[in-house]
Order: sequence, then structure tokens, then C-alpha cells
Amino acid sequence: QVQLVESGGGLVQCGGSLTLSCAASGRTFSNYAMGWSRQAPGKAREFVATISWSGGSTVYADSVKGRFTISRDNTNNTVYLQMNSLKPEDTAVYFCSAVYRLYYSGDLTDKNWSYWGQGTQVTVSS
Repeated sequence: QVQLVESGGGLVQCGGSLTLSCAASGRTFSNYAMGWSRQAPGKAREFVATISWSGGSTVYADSVKGRFTISRDNTNNTVYLQMNSLKPEDTAVYFCSAVYRLYYSGDLTDKNWSYWGQGTQVTVSS
């Protein structure tokens, strides 16, 4: 089992920045690819960024490309999502997820992700 705990959400003004963190425990963190997804009320979940187990490969949704950066620290078992130039449409609950490296598809598809955090709310005011 992999336990994931997100933190760093909150209320920010349009154009502002936030950094989300996801602390992992339970298994060897460096064996898992990680992802950040979000879900706004009434909308389907959308993966915004994923990162390979080594951190050498990242993928971003077009909606966040150039504004968000996913990174990981395999020493401290943590994955981050740096969010800049936030927009009201970025308002959502953000989830961290993990998948064993052999099952990582290398894209933003919503499949194979085995472990999920409880989510953290991000609200961007206009």
C-alpha cells in the first residue's frame, strides 16, 4: 500500500501562485510514477500533470502547460505541483496519485492509477 497526503491548497487571487505537496509513505517511492489531477464541481476529473518514477519525464495538460510544474524529491518521498498565473478555472479539488512504474502509461489518461490522496482544495478568486 502507498499512502498519499496532499497539502498546500487554499484561497489565492487570480494571477497568484500556490505549491501543492504530496507526501508518500508505505512503499519505495522511487518505484512509482506520480500524478496530479483535479476535479471541479460538476465536472469530470482531469489529470493536469504526471511525472515518471525517476523524474526524468513529465507530461502536462494543455490547460496548464507553461503555468504548472510537477517535480519530485525521491529522497523525501514527496511530489510537488508548482502553480503559477492561477486562473479562476483552476479552482478544483486537487488529487495526488501513484502508479507502479511498470504500469505508468506516460500520458494523462485516467487509468492504472492505484493509489490516491484525499485531495486538497484550491480556490482562485477573480
